[in-house]
Amino acid sequence: MNDNSYAFKYAWIYTGLITVILLTPLFFYTVYMKKIHEIQNELFLKEKSLLIVKYMEEFNQNESYFEYPRFKTFRSGLYDMKFQPIFTLVENRIDDFKEGYHVEEGLAYIVVRLPKNRYFGAEYLLVENKLSYASVYEKVMIILFSIVILVFFLSLLFLNRFAKPFQLVNERLDNFIKDSIHEINTPLSIINVNIDLYNRKHQPNKYMRRMKAAAKVLSNIYNDMDYLIKYDRLDFEVEEIDMASFVKERIEYFSEVANMKEIELISSIQEGITLHMNHKQFGRVVDNNLSNAIKYSNERSKIEVELFMSGQECYLSFQDEGIGIENVDKIFHRYYREDTQRGGFGIGLNIVKSIIDSQGIELKIESEPKKGSRFTYIFPAKIITQ
Repeated sequence: MNDNSYAFKYAWIYTGLITVILLTPLFFYTVYMKKIHEIQNELFLKEKSLLIVKYMEEFNQNESYFEYPRFKTFRSGLYDMKFQPIFTLVENRIDDFKEGYHVEEGLAYIVVRLPKNRYFGAEYLLVENKLSYASVYEKVMIILFSIVILVFFLSLLFLNRFAKPFQLVNERLDNFIKDSIHEINTPLSIINVNIDLYNRKHQPNKYMRRMKAAAKVLSNIYNDMDYLIKYDRLDFEVEEIDMASFVKERIEYFSEVANMKEIELISSIQEGITLHMNHKQFGRVVDNNLSNAIKYSNERSKIEVELFMSGQECYLSFQDEGIGIENVDKIFHRYYREDTQRGGFGIGLNIVKSIIDSQGIELKIESEPKKGSRFTYIFPAKIITQ
């Protein structure tokens, strides 16, 4: 995984966890701020009720007309002792005329008892406004957003700082693996060449066949490791591949490995199918399937390889009579091996999965433990010609 994407991913995870932890105190903070907002609103309504009383106090009884004060931010009204309106700008019906401050369904109002027979026969003054917590929620969201941004960048900073020693170790390890792979290639080539030269001059024997088979297994592992190291840095050019010739050649290549376990390789290959794909990538698909089929097959069994067209699609299948697969969903995970006693690194099928996904190739797996498996690759019409 790319180091930056790793830090970015876990920075978001840590940010989410810390945000969840902070939600509880933030909830209580929100409740507290709403209470403060209500108290402020109550003081506001009390202030406005005193203002209206002041207007009525200043009214000259000799005047024939009193203009009741009107305001945009709140409404008010005068009510008699039976709570019937004498004059009111309040549109909503008020059921509770108890003195004091009240909140009902988003509305806040205050009821003030007036001196008897002093203000136009009114017994109560009611002042009402809409109670909105929008400003409270806005502040809470700003705080939450600020916390998330701050925690995310701090997490990203610390993760990158903490990851530097590990990045250095990984870089050295990668360089070591690259150098090791390069160093393995030379003696491996020498072994294969000398076995071939020996077989030309002498009668092949079982020891040389075993050495040749072992060298081919090692070559397949080397090719997997080499592909794994280079695949994200190389552009794999599309080539025209004669599928029949290619598959037959790989079957012939692995025949010596199969003979060591007395496994019979049976093939049914349709000619004339051209694949538009990089030959190294296609080689990893074919080689890993043949290698796995041989590795996990029982001795003196058979492996069947089929290549054929059906409609516009091409089918390539590998069927063995081996141990089968118990966890089909896990076999494509890197380094996963169901049977650790059979060797390998658990990277072959992971490579295969990345290749077929990039090419839009479908894979169907049929497997029964202790009876065998069948891997069928379906190549889409866009990369096949006939």
